[in-house]
Amino acid sequence: MSGEQRRKARSAPVDEGAGDPAEAGRIGAVLDGVGPRLRRIRRERGATLEALSEVTGISVSTLSRLESGQRRPSLELLLPLARAHRMPLDDLVGAPAVEDPRVRTKPIVREGRTMLPLTRRPGGLQAYKVVLEPASAEPDPRAHEGYEWLYVLSGRLRLVLGEHDLVLGPGEAAEFDTRVPHWFGASGDAPVEVLSLFGPQGERMHVRARPRAARRDTE
Repeated sequence: MSGEQRRKARSAPVDEGAGDPAEAGRIGAVLDGVGPRLRRIRRERGATLEALSEVTGISVSTLSRLESGQRRPSLELLLPLARAHRMPLDDLVGAPAVEDPRVRTKPIVREGRTMLPLTRRPGGLQAYKVVLEPASAEPDPRAHEGYEWLYVLSGRLRLVLGEHDLVLGPGEAAEFDTRVPHWFGASGDAPVEVLSLFGPQGERMHVRARPRAARRDTE
């Protein structure tokens, strides 16, 4: 890459979310508001364009065009301004706050099972909180593609897996290939709450264990 190409790359505008119209619109709105925001911050701090130019090394004409919206902001311009104003870059440009990370989904109720999705990304590994009501029906093991990990939160879980017929209590976990015929439900007359991680393509779950040395220290 030539020196001229590197100069253009450094001064190129921030990527405006190409490929995602909604994201591009949000980023465009933020960039459109940068100029007026820079002018307001400078005036609130009693700084002139000349003084800011001396501190940042950016010409007065460039600063003026940046504040008026005639010059698109770039990292090459914004980083020195953020240092000069002693404020984070996000605060300088008025970047939107991080979206609410909480997953808001509706429970799925099916045949005595209430499944609350804990993930919202389609495909791949899925997480559910499952409440299983007591049932009088006999186990009906079935098989399908995937891999499942179960953790009992409360109650007692009966797991029929191939030739195994097990009962798990709170704090116990099981993982298995769902191509093996399986069934699980409440054991006894009380509901059971379970955390379920399921990989439709057969993804295995990895539970991080304490280092061996740490285990010896506690024994």
